[in-house]
Amino acid sequence: MKVTALAAHTPEAVRAALAARGWDAQPAWFAATGVQPLAVILEDLTGAEREALVHWGAKAGADVLTGEGWAFVGAAASRLAPLARPDRVPAGLERLGPELGRVLAAHAEPAQAWEIAAQRILLDHPVIIGIINVTPDSFSDGGRFAAVDRAIAQAERLIADGCELLDVGGESTRPGAAAVSVEDEIARVVPVIEQLARRRLGPISVDTRKAPVARTAIAAGAAVVNDVSGLAFDPELTPAAAGAGVGVILMHMRGTPDTMDSLATYRHVAAEVAAELGVAAQRAEQGGVERGRIVVDPGFGFAKTPEQNFRLLDELATVVALGYPVAVGPSRKRFLGHATGRPVEDRDRATAVACALAWERGARLFRVHDAAVAREALQVARATTSSR
Repeated sequence: MKVTALAAHTPEAVRAALAARGWDAQPAWFAATGVQPLAVILEDLTGAEREALVHWGAKAGADVLTGEGWAFVGAAASRLAPLARPDRVPAGLERLGPELGRVLAAHAEPAQAWEIAAQRILLDHPVIIGIINVTPDSFSDGGRFAAVDRAIAQAERLIADGCELLDVGGESTRPGAAAVSVEDEIARVVPVIEQLARRRLGPISVDTRKAPVARTAIAAGAAVVNDVSGLAFDPELTPAAAGAGVGVILMHMRGTPDTMDSLATYRHVAAEVAAELGVAAQRAEQGGVERGRIVVDPGFGFAKTPEQNFRLLDELATVVALGYPVAVGPSRKRFLGHATGRPVEDRDRATAVACALAWERGARLFRVHDAAVAREALQVARATTSSR
């Protein structure tokens, strides 16, 4: 008898093994996804539900660890699936079905596209978002592209290097950054967005927390609003985005740029970031933003220590399990310098590595300063998952 170990971190290994032995592509993929291990934490359980879960785990061959009001469950996705079906869920665990069903659906069938204004961005490949900071004080390239002609030239370089979306920002959100008035922010971003739209360079995203800036930018040609506050800073931004039918990127941040570093306190960073993003996404949907227009961003570098950023990157699947497309923006951030010792202007290689790791863990959109280096790393990462 011959025994061959298969990689457990991806369903691709099982899919390939089944395909090599005659299985058709789709059944092989569904089977591979079904046998892939999943680990979930269940919270707010009653004592009776804990007992029912332990009893089920013993019969199903699942690992179940419990504490006061919570339980950890580890099993193949196919073993967890009956818990999400009303006709098969064991007595006493009826409350579990809807939430577990959402997690399993995100695991088996992640979002394939993102709807933005007037078009759809497919997510079957890494989508690179190019950063255009038209600010004098951004942490990486402050002042370099403040002039409209320089911003347009940078946009042309980013598009040539593989960007599918250009993100124009007029307010620095680096730690300790000073607030910018609505009038100044509009004066910075709108002339650039107008020129990009006129030259058909885009689609275009506006990086802002403020409804008046977003409305003016959308009128100038922006198809996406990228809000670092997750629609928490300006209550008028949600109806503005919903009414315009634009795409929305909801980023995780606690506090504001001048207070966020003092709020980097977590017991389990990935789980807490995912929960807070889930609340932001629910708030957006309740405010009229269609689900298919929402992307979530875990907010690397915002209210997180270097160690927390790396833990979040490694556990990014927890954010992916929310069921929304995930964007990441590790570009040139301090945590990469913490690991490499490189100054901010020499972190593009580290950024590319972080993007490749994020792709492997389920991210599909990547916000970067240097698109060429990131594109190559993502092409290699994608090649390991492209045979489906």
